[in-house]
Amino acid sequence: MSAPAPSPLAIAEVDPAHTPERQAEVLTDAALAFVAELHRRFTPRRDELLARRAERRAEIARTSTLDFLPETARIRADDSWRVAEAPAALNDRRVEITGPTDRKMTINALNSGAKVWLADFEDASAPTWENVVTGQLNLIDAYERRIDFTDPNSGKSYALKPAEELATVVMRPRGWHLEERHLQFEGRPVPGALVDFGLYFFHNAKRLLALGKGPYFYLPKTESHLEARLWNDIFVFAQDYVGIPQGTVRATVLIETITAAYEMEEILYELRDHASGLNAGRWDYLFSIVKNFRDGGAKFVLPDRNAVTMTAPFMRAYTELLVRTCHKRGAHAIGGMAAFIPNRRDPEANERALAKVKNDKDREAGDGFDGSWVAHPDLVPVARASFDAVLGDKPNQKDRLREDVSVAAGDLIAIDSLDAKPTYQGLVDAVQVGTRYIEAWLRGLGAVAIFGLMEDAATAEISRSQIWQWVDAGVVFENGEKATADLVRKVAAEELAAIRAETGEEAFAAGRWQQAHDLLLKVSLDADYADFLTLPAYELLG
Repeated sequence: MSAPAPSPLAIAEVDPAHTPERQAEVLTDAALAFVAELHRRFTPRRDELLARRAERRAEIARTSTLDFLPETARIRADDSWRVAEAPAALNDRRVEITGPTDRKMTINALNSGAKVWLADFEDASAPTWENVVTGQLNLIDAYERRIDFTDPNSGKSYALKPAEELATVVMRPRGWHLEERHLQFEGRPVPGALVDFGLYFFHNAKRLLALGKGPYFYLPKTESHLEARLWNDIFVFAQDYVGIPQGTVRATVLIETITAAYEMEEILYELRDHASGLNAGRWDYLFSIVKNFRDGGAKFVLPDRNAVTMTAPFMRAYTELLVRTCHKRGAHAIGGMAAFIPNRRDPEANERALAKVKNDKDREAGDGFDGSWVAHPDLVPVARASFDAVLGDKPNQKDRLREDVSVAAGDLIAIDSLDAKPTYQGLVDAVQVGTRYIEAWLRGLGAVAIFGLMEDAATAEISRSQIWQWVDAGVVFENGEKATADLVRKVAAEELAAIRAETGEEAFAAGRWQQAHDLLLKVSLDADYADFLTLPAYELLG
């Protein structure tokens, strides 16, 4: 067989200090030729779908409502279709751990005892070129069992357990809105989603089949069934390109946008030969509600983020509809994130956190979910116990059809059914968490421990969106202060001063604190609401 022609993709020059030494193992001519073909075939449709998002958002601004689609009613009414049967490696998903693909996390997640690891190139990973490339290398090394290493700082050694004890990897590429500026085609960046998917699929699809698993994906930020159709067409092309059977790919779609919540059945239908389930997010879902209904008046104003629990009526409607939809179509329903970080130095605080996680997972298991997410290995046994109590030896509870659930279109956006209001402390919290997360992201960290929780980009999105919404709505807090741009600037300045005092001058100067402060204020206070915080943030990323 002749060698592949050089790829038409141009690789941007990177500071040698940030160029992975094994980059050539990932950016082979053959892999880049595949990514280039993905880009040629599918980026034009991706561009059309991004434009459609803007059109739909304008329609929501005009009407302040959403409904199930009349043009797809026949799909919802047809009880005969089901998604493809789950492969053995994805049939039991009772606990899934999430996290970025750095070397230590890769080993710890695979060894964690969770059934699945969401290997994250999206919200838990800041897309520096180094992270993008080394994340791919770490997964290849894990499948080849050559990832063992010793941490030079702690001296601690990390090694994989036997293959049968490892979690199944479900990889999450970046959302459709993000570009990868380091790979360009005729002067234009390739979408990050196609870079992440393409490199991973090309290098690992056959390797995974040999291991008894397959190329499995989580699809983020999906806003419509047409976006799911695009992914399905990509899967069909990719499987033919590398010569593996159709239906080998499996995809789980995150229902983390309000528009997707109205198209769950249609999304499963479009992906039915490749679908394995839907996941119920939280922060991104709330962020999407604010984004789409930000000019809908007082009834759409969200309270403090921690006041919006999964027991809020509109969140219950969303999660129960998701379980019913998945089980009606033979798909897995996967619950939300337990973001608590165990605190081994404070037993009382640790006990309170674990009790909250248990209550959350007990509720999900009782509602019919087939599994759920955790962010820390110590939470795996807690979540597993909740699902073991309901599932026993069964791999899932897809036979629980939840035909008792009935959700009307208005139930999903009944934000004013929640008996809670924004508070001044909620504003302070949003500024604090937003500033601290963005600063870490600008340094290349996507999963960040802040105040006892593992936070990712969705955290910063809901934080800045709530600040924007409260200022725009002129919310008056319980202390009598009104949410204004000046008040936000005052709170942000106080937080920056507190961080300087906390870290010391040297560490403060070495960080990206001023940039994080400035960016948070920009995306929180600009009259023109930015679709995604990560778009302007990416321009500042090293």
